[in-house]
This record gives sequence, structure tokens and C-alpha cells, in this order.
Amino acid sequence: MDYAIGDVQGCFKTLQALLKKIQFRLDSDRLFFLGDVVNRGNNSLEVLRLIHSNKDNMQMVIGNHDFHLLVCALTERSPNKKDTFQDILTASDKSTLLDYLLERPLAIKHDNALLVHAGAPPQWNINDVLENSKLVEKNLQSKDAHIFLSKMYGNSPHTWHENLSNEEKSRYTINALMRMRFCKGNGELEFDHKLNTDKNPEGFKAWFLHPKREMSNQKVFFGHWSTLKDVTTENVYPLDHGCIWGGKLSAYNLTKQEITSQQSLEL
Repeated sequence: MDYAIGDVQGCFKTLQALLKKIQFRLDSDRLFFLGDVVNRGNNSLEVLRLIHSNKDNMQMVIGNHDFHLLVCALTERSPNKKDTFQDILTASDKSTLLDYLLERPLAIKHDNALLVHAGAPPQWNINDVLENSKLVEKNLQSKDAHIFLSKMYGNSPHTWHENLSNEEKSRYTINALMRMRFCKGNGELEFDHKLNTDKNPEGFKAWFLHPKREMSNQKVFFGHWSTLKDVTTENVYPLDHGCIWGGKLSAYNLTKQEITSQQSLEL
């Protein structure tokens, strides 16, 4: 069986309980984590070690919290007061785990579906997502990854244009695939609003509600947006159910097309 799992965020106890509930088998099953496997919870190190040590059966895309860990570990930026990944930064296998994160993709194509942390901007098809992801991934895997990471924080450019520089294309791609919730039909991004789709800022919609969205006929599995409620859009599968906030951790069976959730055990 193949499963997509929403934001774990260091909730190791809940993850263990969920894997037991779905009867996960290392010899036959595969897990695809949708990013944000670390931070906010108390056991980021255990979660990342589990995924790394079972990398033949467990894959992940990078989420904004995973990316933030890389930035804090490899540049001059310091963790903020809410960050809880100090256990990774002081671990004996820190370098191994960081190298593993640097090699992770921003998006995975699974059959005809897209697995991504935040979503896909409406003007991009699945090939656009994968092609632009590769630009970022190439930089993360270069010897100058620390320099690249030091330039990736910021909200601009808000809109995609083909004449953007590689640095600007990378920053837009990171923001779109890791941070996006609301945007315009042309992919113009907005980062201040985090509530449900009915609390959209004027002129913006949830990225998956735009009527001319290029990927409307393909399944998209994503995390990142824990406040989403009552999503009925076809082919859209939000899987961040707020485990770290006392909600649930969810695994979607990509083989059987059914969802299993575990109430948070962390609080």
C-alpha cells in the first residue's frame, strides 16, 4: 500500500500510533510525507531519523518548516522562539540528516497525482511544477547551498514571469509550493491570511478554487493548511489536520483511496 501523510511536525508519538493503526509494513508499504515533518512538536529528531533510516520505503517533500530548519542550520539565520528543532541541530548525526533534507524534492508525481506541501499555483500544470521544483532542488544539492538558502527568504516576486532571474524563479517556486494558501488566478501570491477559504482577502481565492486552474483534472495531495474545513473541490486532498494543535494526523491510502486518522497524542 502507498500512503500520503500530512504534517507530522515532530509529533512522533502520534505518528507511531497512526502507523500501527494502518498496519504499516516495511516489507511492502510506502509512505509519502507531505512536508513539515519537523518543528513545533517536541520530537523532530525522532521523526526525521525514522524517515531517513527507512528511506527505501519512506519519502518526503520539503515543507516550509523543513526548509526553515535548513536555513537556520546552514546560514547565519537563528531559530526563533517558537522553533523546536534544537534536538536536530545538536544531534551527533546532524550532518547526515541535513544532507538528507537537502536532497529531498519539492514535489513528487505519483501516478497522475501531485504530492506537494502547500499546493500548485493555478497557472502551472504538473510539468511546470516539477520543472521549476528541479531548479530549486539543483541549488539545494550544490556545494553553494548555504549561499542559495541565505537568499531565499522574502515574499517577492509575488507573481511568476518567464523573464525572472533564476534566483527570483527559485524564490517564487519555494513560496508557491511551500507557503501558498491564497492567490490570484495569475498566481500572484498572498501570505497574510491563514484561515479557512471563506476568509479570503479581497481579490484572492484559495489556490484550488480558481475556475481555470491548470491542474483541475489531476489529484493534488497537500498539507500546510490546518484551518481548512469542508473542502469539496474535486481532486483536492488537504491532509494537514492540525495534529500539533491537538487535531489529528492523517494518512491517505493512495491504493485504496481511503483516509485513516489518529487523534493527537502530543498535548
